[in-house]
Amino acid sequence: MNIDRFVMAIAGIFIMSSLLLAYFHNPNWLWFTGFVGANLFQASLTGFCPLVFILKKAGIQTGKAFE
Repeated sequence: MNIDRFVMAIAGIFIMSSLLLAYFHNPNWLWFTGFVGANLFQASLTGFCPLVFILKKAGIQTGKAFE
């Protein structure tokens, strides 16, 4: 599994978790969903993602998107 797939998987987990927390606990969790979405959008424009930096340091193989 490469960094591209890790980023998509972790973003999906964060989004689904925050939606569940917003539904069952407190609607303010939707701010976290917005933050994840905004970070994905800026990463598509700039090519910089903080999670990629962490995963590279962990030694995960890079994919095509974040070379």
